[in-house]
Amino acid sequence: MNRTSIGLGLQGDKPPGRYAELAGIAESFDFDVLSVFGDLTFQPPIVPLLEMAKATTRVRLGAACWNPFTMHPYEIAGQVAALDLVSSGRAYLGLAQGAWLDTIGVERRRPVRAVEEAVAVIGMLLAGDRGGFDGEVFRLAPGTCLSYPTRRAKVPVLIGAWGPRMVALAGRVADEVKVGGTANPEMVAVIRERAGTDALGIVAGAVTVVDEDAGAARARARHEVAMYLGVVAALDPTVDVPAELLPEIERCARDGEHHRLAELIPDAMLDRFAFAGTPEHVAEQAQRLIDAGVSRVEFGTPHGLSDDHGITLLGSEVLPRLRRHVW
Repeated sequence: MNRTSIGLGLQGDKPPGRYAELAGIAESFDFDVLSVFGDLTFQPPIVPLLEMAKATTRVRLGAACWNPFTMHPYEIAGQVAALDLVSSGRAYLGLAQGAWLDTIGVERRRPVRAVEEAVAVIGMLLAGDRGGFDGEVFRLAPGTCLSYPTRRAKVPVLIGAWGPRMVALAGRVADEVKVGGTANPEMVAVIRERAGTDALGIVAGAVTVVDEDAGAARARARHEVAMYLGVVAALDPTVDVPAELLPEIERCARDGEHHRLAELIPDAMLDRFAFAGTPEHVAEQAQRLIDAGVSRVEFGTPHGLSDDHGITLLGSEVLPRLRRHVW
């Protein structure tokens, strides 16, 4: 049986040097993957990723995800190529259509086609293919290529997706699909059916707050998950969100009323969209995902009441519980 990978997802909100420290802690505990989110308004993922690449020797590294609507695939190709060089071949390419783009006046036209073409364009550039690409969204003139060496001609591809068409695309062109913002094991069968293949790796990742004080951890998780819940709650067909609740969640998310949002999130819903509580409880949540068939569990920021303590608890208390079952 293949080992399920366990990773950490970090937000682009930390000062220089901090990512190296956290990456060193994570690698010392034998985590498999470190991802940096590409959420709007946070710093570009390549900045912390390059810092972590220099501070580690083993973990896989990648953005979850780069967005072809805010960055041309040519630029993404250059960034993933740089990450692969600095990390000695440990990079993966993560792509997604993104969210909240209306706040910066960016329109998502034909998102599935855009992501599909981005995968093709980036793949051609990494491989040194000079044949050109004439797509419906993106174009490379014949002869266009990167003017510097790449570490690998092909890197693993991850697509962030919930919807049927984007997940089906991942099943055709990617190695992994990441369902961002879920800790719900019922979603695994849904994603597998939408992908149409057993070969695609499924990554489940969500806000994570682990602490010996369960109440404090879950209170912090409610606050942290608030900004995402208005987006992902409507995407999960296995969760019965009361009709009157979702509009209020969406309104509070739009207006930044996170404290009110926290009051609206019951325990059962919190456990679908976040890993939150004691190390034992978080391990149980992750184990249910592993039993459902995910290939990777990704514990997302903020990890704990403080970064160091959260990652240390995940590494020392949660990871050993999972490793008993995932080898």
